[in-house]
Amino acid sequence: MERTCELIRQAKEGNKKAQEILVEENTGLIWSVVKRFQGRGYDKEDLFQIGSIGLLKCIDNFDLERKVKFSTYAVPLIMGEIKRFLRDDGLVKVSRSLKEASYKIKREKEHYEKLYNREPTLKEIAATLDMDESDILMAMESGQDVCSLHQVIYQNEGDEIHLEDKLEQQSDLIEQTVDNIYIQELLQKLNEQERKLIELRYFQNQTQAVIAGIMGISQVQVSRMEKKILEKLRMHSLN
Repeated sequence: MERTCELIRQAKEGNKKAQEILVEENTGLIWSVVKRFQGRGYDKEDLFQIGSIGLLKCIDNFDLERKVKFSTYAVPLIMGEIKRFLRDDGLVKVSRSLKEASYKIKREKEHYEKLYNREPTLKEIAATLDMDESDILMAMESGQDVCSLHQVIYQNEGDEIHLEDKLEQQSDLIEQTVDNIYIQELLQKLNEQERKLIELRYFQNQTQAVIAGIMGISQVQVSRMEKKILEKLRMHSLN
């Protein structure tokens, strides 16, 4: 703990070597967080790099006066950095080539309708633009998704809700759901008595004295159990 704090102090003062040592020594911690985001279509090495950025922010922001282990402080911040990346990367994005193709197709359709007073068939558009029909369809579908994040999707008596507001709400809901699932997974690692204590303490905000009365044990026992359970959960969170 003292060595880690000294390295953090040096890193805050601009010592690159101390920073490198901290990153190297916490590589396992970053990977433990990255594992929770597997199966989402992202390269794990890319997520590791994002997690490393989160760790560097932890080093910069860590309060040396607080009696908190650096790893305990770092895990939620690394998770937050990766979640932000996943959220931002997933917002209404269409590749540049598809957008360009979509605009070409739109112009060609308008031109064709003026000349022949009817919509062109897929085959006719493909022949004119020298494109595969499958590429035409893909570009047309992507074009339907291209919209401004500032687009008003609801308006009532001067109050407006923009698309970006709705996406942020959905993103927050997704993050909250992920966190809840993760908490439930951790609670499954506990026995019935341990789960009951944690639920009373952290979900129902009961005092240790009240919990002691409910569980039929002393307040000292509740305090010891709580410390033991939190350490157990912390160890599981790093695996």
